[in-house]
Amino acid sequence: MTSNIPDYYKEVSLRMDRVLDTVGLGEDIRWKRINIWIQSEEVRSMIHNGNHHYFGSQAEATTTPGLHSDIDRVFCYKFRVIKDLESWMPDITTFLIVNDEHTPPGYVKLQWINIHQPWPVYNVHSNNLKLDGYGRSVLSNHHHYDVFDADEYHGPAYTFNKGIVKSDLVTGMRLNTWPDQASQWLTRKRRHNWPSHDTIRLIQEMSALLVPVGHKLSQEQHLEWRLSISYGEKLLVWLFNSTQYKCYILLKIINKSFIKPVVGDDALSSYHCKTCIFYLVENTPTAMWQPDNLLLCVDLCLRLLYNWVKSKMCPNYFIPEENMFLCKVYGHVQGQLLGVLGDLLSQEGRYLIGISCDSIGHKLVSTCQVPVMEIDLQSQDVTHILRISVRRFLGNLVFAVESGLENDNIFEHHQLDRYFSSRGPRREINTILWKLHCSIIGSKLASKSLSLETPDRHGVDMAQELLLWGSSSDVASGKLKLAAFYLVQDNLDMCRDVLCEIQRNYNYKISEEEGVSQHTLQAIVSENLSTTQLVSQYFALPVLYHPSEINCIPKALIPEIFHVTESNQDNEYKQHFKKRVIIDPEFYLYFLAFLCYQRQNNMSHKNVALDNMIYVIRHKHLEYKDTSLNLLAYCLTQDGRLTNAYSVLCKSMKLKNEHSGAKWYIATLINAAFRVLRGEQRCRICVF
Repeated sequence: MTSNIPDYYKEVSLRMDRVLDTVGLGEDIRWKRINIWIQSEEVRSMIHNGNHHYFGSQAEATTTPGLHSDIDRVFCYKFRVIKDLESWMPDITTFLIVNDEHTPPGYVKLQWINIHQPWPVYNVHSNNLKLDGYGRSVLSNHHHYDVFDADEYHGPAYTFNKGIVKSDLVTGMRLNTWPDQASQWLTRKRRHNWPSHDTIRLIQEMSALLVPVGHKLSQEQHLEWRLSISYGEKLLVWLFNSTQYKCYILLKIINKSFIKPVVGDDALSSYHCKTCIFYLVENTPTAMWQPDNLLLCVDLCLRLLYNWVKSKMCPNYFIPEENMFLCKVYGHVQGQLLGVLGDLLSQEGRYLIGISCDSIGHKLVSTCQVPVMEIDLQSQDVTHILRISVRRFLGNLVFAVESGLENDNIFEHHQLDRYFSSRGPRREINTILWKLHCSIIGSKLASKSLSLETPDRHGVDMAQELLLWGSSSDVASGKLKLAAFYLVQDNLDMCRDVLCEIQRNYNYKISEEEGVSQHTLQAIVSENLSTTQLVSQYFALPVLYHPSEINCIPKALIPEIFHVTESNQDNEYKQHFKKRVIIDPEFYLYFLAFLCYQRQNNMSHKNVALDNMIYVIRHKHLEYKDTSLNLLAYCLTQDGRLTNAYSVLCKSMKLKNEHSGAKWYIATLINAAFRVLRGEQRCRICVF
């Protein structure tokens, strides 16, 4: 085999290895991306008790901006799935895996088990349960639609088009034990010890998922669930060395650039490419996977795909009996695939210069003018490849603020034990979420202490300690709660100092459509930041208030709390939202500054704060713009600009008419106008 390798393969391989580094596929950026996705999943798992997971190209960090990969998520239902009745437990909704001669490899049916006795249920038919050919009551895979407020449906996936990249959500169930159909994978002989015994044991412990999709050729397609060993696949991709990793991504780029334009999107997928490289890595020596052999490794993958297409058989990596080419590779499609793959192999790597995705072909050509070791990698911007992962992580933290941080039992002993015993990513996320918790609990305690006829000074002091500790959670939200705490107590000097500190350190700029500044992304690339450092230095989370914090917030916010209901929230998890108000941090910074300087009679600084509020609303992307408009109208009313205030409230009403706090502000505005008309002010103002 080595005698037929062209002489230029090693040189081109090294150059391509460097070119792929310039588009963000170097090891440093790769592991930063993976770590961010792990942290993002940790946040979601804490909110959903471990039921929310990320898979696919984004979570594996096996994509580039030019590949336009979606975000793939799985939400697991809390049903128990067992392989035998000996594993049955009472009072838990349980399904038993069943197969028969008509069930294709890689698929199962789920028979309902009596909740009180370990007996399979027969002849019960309902919306979720259907009868199979043996009279068993099995779970249909068609009952999950309309659970989430998705934009589209594609097979078992809910598709959400909002954000900078499309997101697909699949519901499923997790197996507690390793599936029998994949038992051969655990014990088959491996000449090159890949994956290792420890990795195999870990994948076995992680087990598999069942997703609601049946085999396209099955007569009972609507009753079948597909086995998906997604946890194991993600782990194996993470264990790829640099050359294996780049070979896989290059294979996907080749598929997108040369194969899909000829045969369409459905014939050869990224999953086929992943399966191909799994088999190749398992059956080749590790020493072969070096940067100077990158082009050879790609050729071997293309050769293996060619042989699979020729035999019309692509064996699933974990369940080889499952042919993943069924209904995909046949007739003229097979002929087209053989033609394209054969042409690529005959070109012996020359097709690489024709890759337009991420300008890889152009970059490869440009490197031919200099020695390999002199290729300048620093001239390329790799921050764009981090944008999606950072944006999703930030979104999950925002979701945590909006939906989950309101338990008053945070300091129970079992909670503390779990916090201090956690390690790695979970401890990092725990630290951030606990600080956010402390800001909320400190604000609640301050509100309760200040509501008493004689304020409880001990409670106020304890609340201040909690708010101070929580103020380092992120760039602004904790500090803004601390500033509001000082403001309601008329401690204006402390309030001003906190606000000035926030403004000095406010690095999170929502000046781009994607919502993550280039400054933040560059910091992640150039600095070795822990997650807590990243959030505390570069992220400003929204500020959230509950009704129990009513005595620790500016009075202007009170109508906002009691006009926010779950009907206002456009989110797939609406049931988490209760009465509360959420404010964009940059606007809230200037709003508090306006109130503080107004009380200090510092008119020049007050006017600057008002101008900043107007600028933020006009030029920045605000997630909670209606609330900001209402607060701006309040400030304009305080400043005597009633006509402008009314105009702003009309804009707020257009954004959110039902349950809008703008109605209360309009009532206040009318009251102010009548005071003017009664002569309480010596100026004539037209309100309407």
